[in-house]
Amino acid sequence: MEFDQWFNTQLAARPIDPIHLAEPVRVADLPTPALLLDEVLFEANLARMAQWSQKTGIALRPHSKMHKSPVIAHRQLALGAAGICCAKVSEAEVMQRAGIKSILITSPVVDPQTITRVAQLARANPELIVVVDHPVAVARLEACLAQTQTTLKILIDIDPGLGRTGIAPTDALLALLQVIERDCPHLVFFGLQTYAGHCMHIPELDKRKSKYQRALAAGAEARSIAEGAGYPVQLMSGGGTGSIDFEAELGVLNELQAGSYAFMDIEYRDIESENGPTFEDFSIALTVLVTLISQPKPRAVTVDAGFKSLASDKMPPQFKDVDGLNYYWGGDEHGIVALDNPSKTLQLGDKLELLTPHCDPTVNLHDYYYVVRDGYVQELWPISTRGCSQ
Repeated sequence: MEFDQWFNTQLAARPIDPIHLAEPVRVADLPTPALLLDEVLFEANLARMAQWSQKTGIALRPHSKMHKSPVIAHRQLALGAAGICCAKVSEAEVMQRAGIKSILITSPVVDPQTITRVAQLARANPELIVVVDHPVAVARLEACLAQTQTTLKILIDIDPGLGRTGIAPTDALLALLQVIERDCPHLVFFGLQTYAGHCMHIPELDKRKSKYQRALAAGAEARSIAEGAGYPVQLMSGGGTGSIDFEAELGVLNELQAGSYAFMDIEYRDIESENGPTFEDFSIALTVLVTLISQPKPRAVTVDAGFKSLASDKMPPQFKDVDGLNYYWGGDEHGIVALDNPSKTLQLGDKLELLTPHCDPTVNLHDYYYVVRDGYVQELWPISTRGCSQ
């Protein structure tokens, strides 16, 4: 079997629909580690962000790289989201197979094989959008699309100072627009992307707003350059959960790419908001259920979840609803928990929930969400794009 055929077969085999259990299972009876999703809190988070979008007039295009689940994407769309974002083409392939059309691929694509896959998606889906930031990628996209006479909407990615992807709002932007207009009849310039991810977790609200405003200025300048040269900018996409308090006031974007709001995590909870010292506009709906499996020392216990079940950029997970427990990484499969006068009596075999430090990479370590309502699980939702890094 050729590699492309094998690869497509693997993507096509990924489950995309909810799995209904014949009988509800108590959370206390689940095997661990288990990724739990509190359905009530999750639904409330989706509703709050939908209301924010309606109030501000800024369209919502949630980033599916966070949840990696067509089930969740469909729920977001049902509440009025304009579409979804995907970080990688393989994510978009799974989401499109699940019946989702309005997809923005937010990372530039330059590899010829991957561009061929983009062209195949575009041929079946006129609502697909891809970002570009270099003439080489533009030329390769055009050549591939021309073979099947397929058109594709594109956004030009603007670097907000992060230095990761995108171009600066300079003559390079104007030159790229001219190349698209002159040499690329199968590419449709649709707008700009400016995503300032380096600003989202700044704890202090004023500092976050100030730095974000400076970063977003690159997008505003890019729009001025494009429109001044006669290139209409229909879409200005970017932003995230950490910018909702001031996105409407700044008035640059007309589409928000927030993702973490649906689940929340420690990193987002601990930033300041307009309503208080922590960001409690949304509730933490995602936890990891763990079991106490050993007690090698009187003032420490071991749980069955380590680096393979929890991901962190900076900080360890924290226990939900139990004080006096401090988690320390104990390796791939274990966490060591120091007991500092815990508020609950613990015994081996007890199951506790951990708040995730960073929801996106934690989700990528699991196959399913155990969807919890009233202490029971009756559905599992596949994490369909887990590991889709191509």
